[in-house]
Amino acid sequence: MRKKEEGKSASKLKVIPLGGLEQIGLNITAFEYEDSIIVVDCGLSFPEDEMLGIDLVIPDDTYLKDNADKVKGFVITHGHEDHIGALPYILKKLNVPVYATRLTMGIIENKLSEHDLLGTTRRKVVSFGQSIVLGQFRIEFIKTNHSIVDAAALAIYSPAGVVIHTGDFKVDYTPVFGDAIDLQRFAEIGRKGVLALMCDSTNAERLGFTASEKTVGRTFDSLFAEHKDRRIIIATFASNVDRVQQIINSAYKFGRKVVVEGRSMVSIIETAAALECLHIPENTLIDIEQLKNYPNDKTVIITTGSQGESMAALSRMASNTHKKISILPGDTVIFSSHPIPGNEKAVTNVINELQMKGADVIFQDVHVSGHACQEEIKLIYSLVKPKYAIPVHGEYKHRKAQAKIAEELGIPKERIFMLQSGDVLAMDDDSAEVVGKVPVGAILVDGLGVGDVGNVVLRDRQHLAEDGIMIVVLALDSYSSQLVSGPDIVSRGFVYVRESDKLLDEARLLVNEAIRNCLDKGQTDWGKLKSTIKDVLTEYVWKKTKRRPMILPIIMEV
Repeated sequence: MRKKEEGKSASKLKVIPLGGLEQIGLNITAFEYEDSIIVVDCGLSFPEDEMLGIDLVIPDDTYLKDNADKVKGFVITHGHEDHIGALPYILKKLNVPVYATRLTMGIIENKLSEHDLLGTTRRKVVSFGQSIVLGQFRIEFIKTNHSIVDAAALAIYSPAGVVIHTGDFKVDYTPVFGDAIDLQRFAEIGRKGVLALMCDSTNAERLGFTASEKTVGRTFDSLFAEHKDRRIIIATFASNVDRVQQIINSAYKFGRKVVVEGRSMVSIIETAAALECLHIPENTLIDIEQLKNYPNDKTVIITTGSQGESMAALSRMASNTHKKISILPGDTVIFSSHPIPGNEKAVTNVINELQMKGADVIFQDVHVSGHACQEEIKLIYSLVKPKYAIPVHGEYKHRKAQAKIAEELGIPKERIFMLQSGDVLAMDDDSAEVVGKVPVGAILVDGLGVGDVGNVVLRDRQHLAEDGIMIVVLALDSYSSQLVSGPDIVSRGFVYVRESDKLLDEARLLVNEAIRNCLDKGQTDWGKLKSTIKDVLTEYVWKKTKRRPMILPIIMEV
């Protein structure tokens, strides 16, 4: 294989994004060369507002299942939900090995354990600088910085050339934990020749550099000094281990005990501490039950809920539904995150509730991004010198901003590929072009059901939410097909029944008349009867209310 890498390849390398190119989240990309496929990341996304009742969205894995004999493994860049969250669902159908760095694997193992997959899934922890060989591919893990420890970029070596996939990254010369990004390795690979660069686009619209995570630590110190006579509650992302480390450092410095609240937060902190990616001074962490034993000005609560999630710990505290913590007048609540696009309203609602309870809410200058701004993106391009640019991670406008950067750096427009999920980009040193499409899409997870809620069900839920339902119940004699009882009309979410007796009585009379007309003409087919009921009722209700509730006729045989 290594000889092939250096020589001329017979086939082209196919890059097939299966998700993540139209939105934030759902990141998953297949790389295919002849009889080998490797999959980089396997993320989920959270439901849009119109996806009523849906818990999670995972990528369509049809292409991987159809080519299961070629898939050699999943290679994971870092431990965020939008890069690992779908793994348990897809591994149930496609049992292949998973390769990741230490903390990333620790978080993955927690997920696999919840789904009873730990015993059946092969796993390998990979160190930075180490390479793994999977079929026709060799994959090298390169150290990067991000808002979670142990993030990696991948150098993917194939007989057709080398592709560098940055994963989510920033350039942080003073990280809280571990080493700075390995820019030297990017440069070394760049000097040997890189076929394509797949670079994080999330912050491609922002000028300059992303600030170091350590700057947030200094902000915490000043906030702790300023609010030394108050209880402090800090909401942040569960996976931002470096942020949690800095909160713990400030709490220790100011003699405060720390309580961690929120299931995902507790799980990740336990994993990070066990792997020594998080250092907690002795006697600093206390159980939530011990909170009452300490004065308010000697405690800090680190919690989930920075995005306004309705079931997260902070939201429950704000709405007085948390069993153990209530917001008190004078509490200082710090939001150490920016709202993800689409979450602004939910975050504002939580802030309003907190302020109504007398809390002092701080939500500015207590966060730095984990993603590269324009100058860092330029730096990576300058070191790697790719022949082709494939902007990834982000909405179209973010990727378009990166494409513009690549063009400014001298990459011709025809070598910059604005792919869509499902595109098959075939490339080698001579050419690159989109040669086809594969099936992609969103599979909806609702409770224990995976994929059993589709567009039709969602459309029904939307209809019910907007217009309500009317159920018409009647019974027919099984021998004579004569009306025995009914029709009775029950409505939910349409009108308030007690104030709409007249409307429902008239509707009942109309339906009764329509059914008797059908039966008198000898029309006893249930399908015909049901469509007659729907037509009569829809027309009447629209005329009277200008609404179109869902109408559900139920015919029983007695």
